[in-house]
Amino acid sequence: MEKRSQVCFVGAGPGDPELMTIKGKRRIEEADLVLYAGSLIQREVVICARKDAEVFDSSSMTLDETHALILDVVRRGGTVARVHTGDPSLYGAIREQMALLDRDGISYDIVPGVTAAFAAAAAARVSFTLPERAQTLILTRISGRTLVPDRERLQDLARHQTSLAIYLSASDPEGVARELLAGGYPGETPVVVAYRVGWPDEVIFVTQISTLPEAVRQAGIQRQAVFLVLPGQRDKAISSRLYSPQFTHSFRR
Repeated sequence: MEKRSQVCFVGAGPGDPELMTIKGKRRIEEADLVLYAGSLIQREVVICARKDAEVFDSSSMTLDETHALILDVVRRGGTVARVHTGDPSLYGAIREQMALLDRDGISYDIVPGVTAAFAAAAAARVSFTLPERAQTLILTRISGRTLVPDRERLQDLARHQTSLAIYLSASDPEGVARELLAGGYPGETPVVVAYRVGWPDEVIFVTQISTLPEAVRQAGIQRQAVFLVLPGQRDKAISSRLYSPQFTHSFRR
């Protein structure tokens, strides 16, 4: 039997209501209070809430205000679905929320969600990993109002020459391109730009590092986009050994 927590952080996925997990949808359907950030999550994602449930858009609220709502419902014996865009563990600011719940003795759990990078790769029909070319994916961002530690500067990460998913950086495509080039990526390295992936106004296109700033500015994109840097995409394809007749394993000899 699944233990019933008082609060559930639900990963709602990147935008498309059908990209939320079955478990996440069920936790929204069961909740007495549903809190979601309307600036990042479509209303259709939480339309499955019970008719008698309280549903609040938290985009204009502070941490203390959202916690007060949660505390009120929990003290009345109710349950809460705190709905986050993408996956709660990635740029989801859940640590400070969990700290308050721990302080007040409120039980909680987390339902993971599809993050924007994976939805963007699927929509663009690309693979982050390529046999013998790219076997690592780094998820990161550039500094903004939230600073990035010096040891995680994009220029330094770029020296690994692997696949990158760059979040929360659409307002400074010039800075992104500059850091990537300084780190050693060739200017012709493909970049998928995915704006509001999974939303009705989704925009997805492919450019390259050298033309990234111009392409992003021309598209009028300033926020809610992820950049996928994909080295090796234009190299001659190397087939995986997984399905090779010369590759034996416990299920095929």
